[in-house]
Amino acid sequence: MPLLEAVGISKRYGGILALNNMHFAANAGEVHAILGENGAGKSTFIQILSGAVTADEGELRLDGAPYRARGPRAARRTGISPVFQELSLIPDLTVAENLFFGSEQLTPVGTISKRDLNEKARALFSSLGLHPIPPDVPVRTLSIGDRQLIEIVKGLANDPKILILDEATSALLPAEVDWLLAQARQRAKAGKLVLYISHRMDEVRRVADRVTVLRNGETVGTQDTASLSDDDIVAMMLGRHLDRLYPPRTSTTTGKVALKATEIKVGHLLRGVSFELGEGEVLGVAGLQGHGQRELFMALFGAERAEGQIEVWGRPVSIKGPRHALSKQIGMALLPEDRRGQGILLGKPVRENVVLSALNRIVRRGLVDPREERRLVDGAVAQLRIKTDSIEQQAGTLSGGNQQKVVLAKLLATEARILLFFDPTRGVDVGTKAEIFALMRDLATRGFAILFFSTDLSELANVADRTMVMSYGRITAVLSGDEMTEAAILRATLSQKADG
Repeated sequence: MPLLEAVGISKRYGGILALNNMHFAANAGEVHAILGENGAGKSTFIQILSGAVTADEGELRLDGAPYRARGPRAARRTGISPVFQELSLIPDLTVAENLFFGSEQLTPVGTISKRDLNEKARALFSSLGLHPIPPDVPVRTLSIGDRQLIEIVKGLANDPKILILDEATSALLPAEVDWLLAQARQRAKAGKLVLYISHRMDEVRRVADRVTVLRNGETVGTQDTASLSDDDIVAMMLGRHLDRLYPPRTSTTTGKVALKATEIKVGHLLRGVSFELGEGEVLGVAGLQGHGQRELFMALFGAERAEGQIEVWGRPVSIKGPRHALSKQIGMALLPEDRRGQGILLGKPVRENVVLSALNRIVRRGLVDPREERRLVDGAVAQLRIKTDSIEQQAGTLSGGNQQKVVLAKLLATEARILLFFDPTRGVDVGTKAEIFALMRDLATRGFAILFFSTDLSELANVADRTMVMSYGRITAVLSGDEMTEAAILRATLSQKADG
């Protein structure tokens, strides 16, 4: 008997059929991968399972008995613990307060002891073999990678019967991914069930016993992982064969320098970074988490106070803030690491999100020109193949991949020619990844200059023209040509040591 079974699950959001008569079964003692494009129905199924939303039709069964979670807390009491791709942490609370939110033990006088919470948090990190993140710091001050780890630790804290990992590695670095995959296998060995959702095929192969593929809200099939090739899985996900993930890489660099940075410093986090980014070039940035990559991107965009000199198209500039960076004088735009928190307005329609950074293109005498606005938005939706009912659909109701496309559309609408892409494919499906990589190469061909950070080393090895490796706030290696392999980038990131 399966530990978890879904029979005929359907869910509709207005005119969108998110799940359509979906069937699913998973056993205790296995890691079971659930795969599909963004918008295939994976997240909706997980939300139903975890009590966040209710199915319109169908039945869930747990240990053979009908199951219906009446809210997330009820699901956790049942032993179902989700770790969502889109983080659920409360930014203004500390690490410890987030880990034990809703389950705090009160002192005899009815208060919460922060000292006890901090000690429990340290003990929890230690029991899981993790280097502890300071438990008394607010979550909003941490990198998205650290926040992802906290979300995972929170999911593991109560030793759930069913652990759901929804793109839980999307912001993690290789050593942290290895740790999480080991945790998943240990739980399966102990007789628990792990549901693993990822767009990274190598992780699925390393950890999953079986694979269920969804497409357009329906179950395509379930098979043993070892019986399927990557091409088989992608064809099941897309309903077609993907010609290639990475576009051909031919140099389009003109020799003209678009962006020159000299001795950029941000406190002790960025300790004197210098580089040149050429017109028509995709320049990769690699490095372990917390070694200055985020600070570099934010400093260049004017969102972080920094020392040093910046030249744009040969002119020295002093970037006063993000609005100045986006201006015609500078022409620099950032695709941020956290699309939901920094990239889009979830409650606003696709139309308003796309034009938000390009009002100067559609405003005439203080009023929005509706025809020009429609032309700009319709063009962006068509160019990026954004799947939406209409341009009035709320951005927060789109799939993760389509939300990222909206962020890209907003960035391109600025007409900036220097683009800062910070992990642009985090948590998006393989088809969308291929589209983003093709777009990057097309932009480079058209003379745009792209600075490209990714936590996925294979992306850097196959998309970037050169890759800079950052360590302890400095550039410690620059790889190009045949030497720019995934293994070489990893060796360069791991070989550096801290200095004074």
